[in-house]
Amino acid sequence: MTAIATRSSRSISPSTTAIRSRTNRGARNALLWIAQSLLALLFLFAGGMKLVLPLAALTAQMHMPGAFLRVLGVLEIAGALGLVLPGLFHTRTRLTPLAAAGLVVIMAGATSATMITMGVLAATGPVAIGVIAGLIGVGRWETSSFR
Repeated sequence: MTAIATRSSRSISPSTTAIRSRTNRGARNALLWIAQSLLALLFLFAGGMKLVLPLAALTAQMHMPGAFLRVLGVLEIAGALGLVLPGLFHTRTRLTPLAAAGLVVIMAGATSATMITMGVLAATGPVAIGVIAGLIGVGRWETSSFR
């Protein structure tokens, strides 16, 4: 009992706390950048395919109007660019959480469309991508100038 009391009564110096905080922030920032980069590549690919493929091929795969799929492709590319460009250029970084929020909305629609057409199990992919986008949004929101 005394060993526990002695151990918990020790105080941590402010400099040690600052070092730990800086280290945690650096690791968190690195994780967010990795997730942002991978998600941006995914959405650039998905959006690019929606813009490049012929409408007949798109509507055969996804039973949605061709114009809607084209608009969705543009939104996915805009979201992908919004995830990485503000941070790369260190300007308007508050746009990154907004881009992530937009991608969460897109993935919510993708989840519901997947559940309707292919079932619940197939919707786990869009759900996971939406959760990752949401985590990026929350992580970048805490460091943005909106707070």
